[in-house]
Amino acid sequence: MRASLLIVTFLFLSHTTFSQSKVEEDIEFALVNAKKGVYWALSNIPIKKSKLEKSLINDDKLIAKVKVVKELNGIRLESTGFDQSNEVTIVLYRSNDSLVKDGFIKKNDIEYYEEE
Repeated sequence: MRASLLIVTFLFLSHTTFSQSKVEEDIEFALVNAKKGVYWALSNIPIKKSKLEKSLINDDKLIAKVKVVKELNGIRLESTGFDQSNEVTIVLYRSNDSLVKDGFIKKNDIEYYEEE
């Protein structure tokens, strides 16, 4: 009796653990796609435009939607990564100084960022 109760408990817990790892794995794929959007946006910050929106597609699948908006003394970057029916959104705020320091924009281009 006791052995069968232990076996049932073990099976239930292993099924629950498997379900949680599956959800975590699905979220991880969407997060990776959102990160791809972040890297793309940081490499393509618009100099003269105040806003940029782009959809990233790979193998006929939408992997990320990216929005870059200039704000006072910096930018707001939003990347939503997709995987099947899951989506994960990352929002970053970066100052002009940190963008120059990290090499994403040139020091000469700061005047375009501060005008808007």
